[in-house]
Amino acid sequence: MHKKIQIKSLSAGIVLTAAVIIAGSGCQSSGQKSTSDSTQAATGDDGFVSMFDGQTLNGWEGDTSLWHVVDGVIVGEETASTPPLKANTFLIYTAGKPADFELDAEYRISAKGNSGIQYRSVAVDGVPYGLKGYQLDIDGNNTYTGQNYEERGRCIIAFRGQQVTLPVVSEPVSALTQHNTWSKSEVTGSLGSSDSLKALIHDGWNSCRIVAKGNHLQHYINGVLMCDVTDDDTANRKSDGLIGLQLHAGHIMKIEFKNMRIKKL
Repeated sequence: MHKKIQIKSLSAGIVLTAAVIIAGSGCQSSGQKSTSDSTQAATGDDGFVSMFDGQTLNGWEGDTSLWHVVDGVIVGEETASTPPLKANTFLIYTAGKPADFELDAEYRISAKGNSGIQYRSVAVDGVPYGLKGYQLDIDGNNTYTGQNYEERGRCIIAFRGQQVTLPVVSEPVSALTQHNTWSKSEVTGSLGSSDSLKALIHDGWNSCRIVAKGNHLQHYINGVLMCDVTDDDTANRKSDGLIGLQLHAGHIMKIEFKNMRIKKL
């Protein structure tokens, strides 16, 4: 959208301080698919498995007119000569639909870019490489980077710096989404101001981390917890699903990912 000391999770109500620094927006396109052949790398001593072989898009599926590998990096790029996207498009990880997991990666995005890492997502009927679900939002201006945006769903469910709970609802999603934001999000704590957390995001390469365990979802940038969601909304939440990397429609942009790895919890 609009969009390491390790600690497994943070309890509700804990405010992040410098002493607790941890390691750790809709969809489409037509074109060739990357090969969906996926060979899992050996699990390391820390339980993580590489998601990317550093040379090919084996294990991923997407529009290869937009996604490719350069110098050990996954690159997604829209240029002035690229046919305009009608909807967001994703490079989709084909090695399963993880439920509880930790995902680590490094990313770099152009100044006008809009991207994110999709997870616990489902394919969108009729939209090639389209996904619906949770997203660690990433953008070049860092207006949204770190927040939790639910693509094609409840939209912004937690802004950067927020600890929120999503209650059970009975109304349709469309009736409860206002100004691209989920109106039922209940803020239960602060992780710091959006601006103070934004100051910790660099130009160039940054690290990111997603921790999804049960209905508890956490996003980290450069080891700092950026948002914390407890999703009690049984009507709309997802417990597992696809992972994908986003190129947002309507942008001339470049997004790069490297050192992607995942661990089941």
